[in-house]
Amino acid sequence: AAAGYTFFTVDPGDHVDDEAHTASLPDLERKFAALPWADLDSSPADLRARFLGSTFELEDRQLQFDEESLLRAAAKYGRAVTHAARMYRHLDSVLDRPWELEVSVDETATPTSHLEHFYIVSEMRRLGVRWVSLAPRYVGSFEKGVDYIGDLDELRADLAGHAAIARAFGPYKLSLHSGSDKFSVYPIAVEETRHVVHLKTAGTSYLEALRAIAQVDPALFREIYGLAFERYDEDRRTYHVSAIPARAPRPDTLADDQLPDVLDQFDAREMLHVTFGSALARYGTEIKSTLRANEDAHYAAIEAHFDRHLAAFAEGADGN
Repeated sequence: AAAGYTFFTVDPGDHVDDEAHTASLPDLERKFAALPWADLDSSPADLRARFLGSTFELEDRQLQFDEESLLRAAAKYGRAVTHAARMYRHLDSVLDRPWELEVSVDETATPTSHLEHFYIVSEMRRLGVRWVSLAPRYVGSFEKGVDYIGDLDELRADLAGHAAIARAFGPYKLSLHSGSDKFSVYPIAVEETRHVVHLKTAGTSYLEALRAIAQVDPALFREIYGLAFERYDEDRRTYHVSAIPARAPRPDTLADDQLPDVLDQFDAREMLHVTFGSALARYGTEIKSTLRANEDAHYAAIEAHFDRHLAAFAEGADGN
């Protein structure tokens, strides 16, 4: 905050109880009873009164909670709601300028249902939180640096429900986290959100910088790529990825002019993506000096990458 930032993302994923997604009813009731009700400024009875026995009208759909679905939503996300509210109040107390908040619950093991999304935003609004963007965990898989893995028709239906909730409570933007290179998703997201969508892309700019390095300094790229094989099993632990190193081409099997194409191979791309920290720790000086000495190649790779993302959004917008 002191550095002048005006946009903050709160990720309460560590406070999401994924076990509540499939817990037995007795376990669910115990989790529900153990929620921090004082922090939620509520009680089990009050929560039931707010949600049970009502039909919530959302454009072309209706949402209704029963006892079990309400307990699952609260047990799974109740602590995440309190964390988001706590972070919001802290930021509001220290910032003396306009600012915006995004809330992200995408880094979880289980999807965010429409009922759960409704619960999260209902409770955050009741607690005084104001936000401009929210990232649920959608169906399918949004892995790092590669296209969407899953059924696009199922994703469209999922996005449509989330977007209806976002319009009812905002409108606020639906955010696509780990959204880089999800080219099959962008037109659908633009259409279903009616253009109220937020794409976050950062890590793949690093990958495109590596593409430039592969073109101008093959020896350095081979070192970085070899390190990806060495570090992948350790570095992948904090990411949702499915790359299998045995499927990636080995550095010693590739000619120099084949190295840039490594960035287009699924497994190699994910491996290089999640090992970026290890690569920068070991080769950061060399990477930066190579990119500075070859700015034209670097900028051309980044420009082509951004153009491809923007074109996909433009195509989705033109379809409306």
